[in-house]
Amino acid sequence: MSDFLKVENLSVTYPARGRARAVTGGAVAGGGIKRWFTRRSGAMVHAVNGVSLTIARGEILGLVGESGCGKSTLGRAILGLTPASGGSVRFDNGDVLSLRDKAMMAYRRRAQMVFQDPFASLNPRMTVFETLAEVLTVHRLCTPAQLRPQVMKLLDQVGLPAEFAHRKARSLSGGQCQRIGIARALAVGAELIIADEPISALDVSIQAQILNLFSRLQRERNLTIIFVSHDLGVVRYLCRRVAVMYLGRIVEEGPAEDVFAAPLHPYTQSLAAAIPQMSAEARLADEPLSGEPPSPLNLPDGCAFHPRCPHAMPHCLTGAPPAPRQHETRQVWCHLYPAIDGSPSNSLNGGEIR
Repeated sequence: MSDFLKVENLSVTYPARGRARAVTGGAVAGGGIKRWFTRRSGAMVHAVNGVSLTIARGEILGLVGESGCGKSTLGRAILGLTPASGGSVRFDNGDVLSLRDKAMMAYRRRAQMVFQDPFASLNPRMTVFETLAEVLTVHRLCTPAQLRPQVMKLLDQVGLPAEFAHRKARSLSGGQCQRIGIARALAVGAELIIADEPISALDVSIQAQILNLFSRLQRERNLTIIFVSHDLGVVRYLCRRVAVMYLGRIVEEGPAEDVFAAPLHPYTQSLAAAIPQMSAEARLADEPLSGEPPSPLNLPDGCAFHPRCPHAMPHCLTGAPPAPRQHETRQVWCHLYPAIDGSPSNSLNGGEIR
């Protein structure tokens, strides 16, 4: 399979928000009246740090990691919704980051996002028919006479009866709203869908329905899907391949079954150990992942995971982040494994610092 989407060394940085502070001045401030000033530190948030991914047409890739690791920002940068600071995004051999105006609109027809909050993504004042008809009209995909049958077709594709066309979002459940969000993406003929935590706000029983809907639509329409989630159990069910993200970087990538059955990176191992098991004999992880990720305002040198890693060695703390290592079916960004150039892995014996 050829690469349908190719992301190379993509980075997203943006200025940190200023912090307001109160200053009480004498005569200048009017005798003790507090005035607020905004202090701009010039600090930059490093949300995505040199991510590279390739996705084949018709593939479902799971993108997993803790909240705040940059998953959603990466998805928005791929769609051009968030400006990239560096790197490249190629979609069907076209350069996404250079697109403007009509060319970007054409790309947005082929690449769509399904958002996390199904209620916030819909206009509560509009009916379902108006919501879907607006998309078809703006992109000039239907004549006025074709609107109603096309909307009915979209509702059928996402498993909603025709009478929902006259209802407003405020009268729908979360799962029904998310189905409308998916229908809106299908309305423009999307070939790539970035699903940003699309089931995290839904009840468990409804989550299963939406996952089955994604799976069916992928088979029927050969959709390419990036499924963003912090729930590894969900990703293991839906996705054939998974990329694990930590503090703006990919740390492990490969077939989902291999990643979850025998995770390589210490961070992936901690995530896999925390997956709930539906068994009376199942136990929680003996050593759950401790601490919090470092601030994206002040990234540590070396491997960003080293402050929390039980296998961290002295050279993990300095220099550049680890280069990718190929280990069987996977790539892993960790000094514990042999480098691609054939140099040996770093032994833990005598080198462990914690």
